[in-house]
Order: sequence, then structure tokens, then C-alpha cells
Amino acid sequence: MPDAARLLAAYDREVRQAELTQAEPGQQLTLDGPLARLTGGRRGFVSGPPDLGVTGAALDELIARQRAFFAARGEEFEWKTRSHDRPAELPERLLAAGFTPEETETVLIAPLDSVAASAPPSADIVVREADGDDDLLRIATLSATVFGHEEAAVAADLLARARADSGTTTHVVAEADGRFVAASRLELVPGTGFAGLWGGATLPEWRGRGLYRALVAHRVGAARARGVDYLQVDALPTSRPILERLGFTAVTETTPYVWSPLSRSGASRTA
Repeated sequence: MPDAARLLAAYDREVRQAELTQAEPGQQLTLDGPLARLTGGRRGFVSGPPDLGVTGAALDELIARQRAFFAARGEEFEWKTRSHDRPAELPERLLAAGFTPEETETVLIAPLDSVAASAPPSADIVVREADGDDDLLRIATLSATVFGHEEAAVAADLLARARADSGTTTHVVAEADGRFVAASRLELVPGTGFAGLWGGATLPEWRGRGLYRALVAHRVGAARARGVDYLQVDALPTSRPILERLGFTAVTETTPYVWSPLSRSGASRTA
């Protein structure tokens, strides 16, 4: 089994550094001290290095500046934390500042060559890469159905990202009888050996049929064709056992803390 500490060090060195220096397609990046802020997506995003280098009152001031920045924009935002980061007091400081934690996920990483092969789905299901705006709109419909997101907002975000993308994102879908029943994406992290597996969505009635593994397998092939060394996933508890059986190793946990200027308590509004 790959050494978790070695994989975590590579993640911090490559993925985390890229997060601080590169904007995602269609978004804009600004810096505030140790933090990077992304704007231009469905909601804002804040992240920092493994050690912010500030504590106590200085940390509270840093948090307050992020709230003020996004409040001026009238924009909800997510502050992404990891369980091994410093200072350890960051989550409690975010809670005290009115942030609401969303579900904790496990960060899993696998060297590409260690991912086990998966059996193909049944013959009535086609797994393929999405092609063009029409497919992106169909993915938006699927996402809205599965997660309860606003379809128009998801569609606008997908289309904007696609127009700004330089070939780093590959959407993969599972189609049955002309209908998208599952979708996901592969995102290369430019300048690194990593790619992320993101956006898994499967219609409830189609779960338990191997579609998750089939979408992972297709993205492994796409990653191999693009020279990727490592795959990374932020996995919910339902997905973690599947990924570990496929050869992924848990290295840390990540929890998004969300703040919205539209709520007096700072809690996230319903997406």
C-alpha cells in the first residue's frame, strides 16, 4: 500500500500550492496574506497553505477580512479546511465568526498505476466523454435533480468554465436510453502530476449498479492518456470504501465552512 504520509506530502506540495496560484477556468484569483480567494463561480472559495502562520486575534482579523470582501460582493463563499492543517484552532474560529460546516469528506489519493481495473457496466449503459454545450446542459439537469441545485445556475457555471477551459477538464457521463443517469469529471491540476475526480452524481434509482466504478475507470483511462501520475478525490463516506478497494489511500479529511451575507447567522443558504 502506498505510504499515506508520502502521498499527503505530495498533495500539499503540488495540489495545495497550485490552489494558491492558479484560478479555475472562468474564475479570478486574488490573494490576501496567506490566503487565495476565487470569485466568478457559483459561490466564492477561500483556501490557504497547510500552515497559515497566524493565530489568535490575527487569525480572527484574517477571517473578518474575508467576510467583508465577500459581503461587499453579496456573495456566499466556502473556506476549505483540512484536518492536518495549522493552526488547529481555525475551525473553531470560523464557527465563532458565523460559518457553517458542511459534510466532512476524506481526501484519498492513488498513484495512477495502482488503481484496480473495474468491470464494465451492463450493455444497456454507455459511458462516454461529454461533447459540447448540449451535453453540459444535460449534466446541469442531472445535477439539479440529484443535489437540488438551481439548474440555471449550474448550467451557467458549466458553460462559463467550458469556454474558459484550456483542456484541463473532461466530463464523463453514463447514458441509458438517451438519458444521462450519472456524470462526473476529471480535472487536471496544471503544472503538477495530479488530477482530481470531481462532481459525481447518479440518479437515485440507478445507484448500486456499478456506475460510480465505471466512471472512475473511464477517467483513469483519460488521465493516463494525459500523462497524470496521481488521482485525488474528496470522498463522502459512501464513496470511500469503493475507492479504497480500487487502490486509493486516505491521507486527510477536508471540511468546507460556508458563510453567506444573506443570513444573519452566517449559515449557508439553500443552493
